[in-house]
Amino acid sequence: MDRRVFIVGGVAALITPVGVRAQQAGRVYRIGVLEVVGMAANSENLSAFRQRLRELGYVEGQNLLIEYRSADGRPERFADLAIELVGLKVDVIVTRGTPAAFAAKRVTGTTPIVMASSGEPAAEGIVASLARPGGNVTGFHILAPPELGGQRLQLLKEAVPGASRVGILWNPADIQPPLIVRETERVARAMGVQLKSFELQRRLDAFDQAFEAALMGQVDAFIVVEDYLTFTNRTRIVDFASTSRLPAIYGLREFVDSGGLMSYGSDRRDLFRRSAGYIHRIFNGAKPADLPVQEPTKFELVINRKTAKALGLTIPPSLLARADQVIE
Repeated sequence: MDRRVFIVGGVAALITPVGVRAQQAGRVYRIGVLEVVGMAANSENLSAFRQRLRELGYVEGQNLLIEYRSADGRPERFADLAIELVGLKVDVIVTRGTPAAFAAKRVTGTTPIVMASSGEPAAEGIVASLARPGGNVTGFHILAPPELGGQRLQLLKEAVPGASRVGILWNPADIQPPLIVRETERVARAMGVQLKSFELQRRLDAFDQAFEAALMGQVDAFIVVEDYLTFTNRTRIVDFASTSRLPAIYGLREFVDSGGLMSYGSDRRDLFRRSAGYIHRIFNGAKPADLPVQEPTKFELVINRKTAKALGLTIPPSLLARADQVIE
């Protein structure tokens, strides 16, 4: 046997991507995606997710099938959708949003679940801890560190220098918003800005009450803290800001995609890409219990210049230069 041929063949085998070897094995993997919004609203995140899977050797229609299920903003549908995905015998379920992760966990204790974005899964009881999730759930949480609250206020002041009274819309029933609000209050005091809090209480007219209070409080600008409640009502919130001619900054870029002025928060596309990496590891034998829940590492500033013009705002060039994306 030619020793050179043996060495070259051995090296080639070693450098062949694991995903390619999975293709060669002839197995077709099935992923279930359970999300709160439709594919159109989640398209950029899903595109990043599919691209990373392709890079890892998984190609839809060849060795990969993806089953998409959306609750379309109705969390009561999650349980039935999760049961449907388990019935399809998917190899892993990918969830977006805390309610989706909860529903999937309640339905199955064996199918691996990867949270592409979640609230605080340890505090919510979805995993035992972030470092050691235990069970069949792992993934990524979107919780912004509290200091982002103060940074959002500073960015908003750069965009609207004359804003001296700023409203903050938030859900006190969720875990993270109170921490962000407290940090925003601290920074507001240091900046000499009057911060007015508008809480979304658990009632049908919560948004109407908050919007009315904001108008009566005569705020100059607005901060919206991200959570499931504000996210699923983002169109309503953005419409209010538009009709009231209130400049606003949001915690998620989807608000800006819906016509909001600006956002600063975790990069969801990056989290979905990283989720594909976790799925790849699970397909190759890793257990969710052994994969720590990870936090965001990339944050993005998105500015909608079209909305700024409609509000009569001129965004400073220095702020535009720091934006990760400017929507014209």
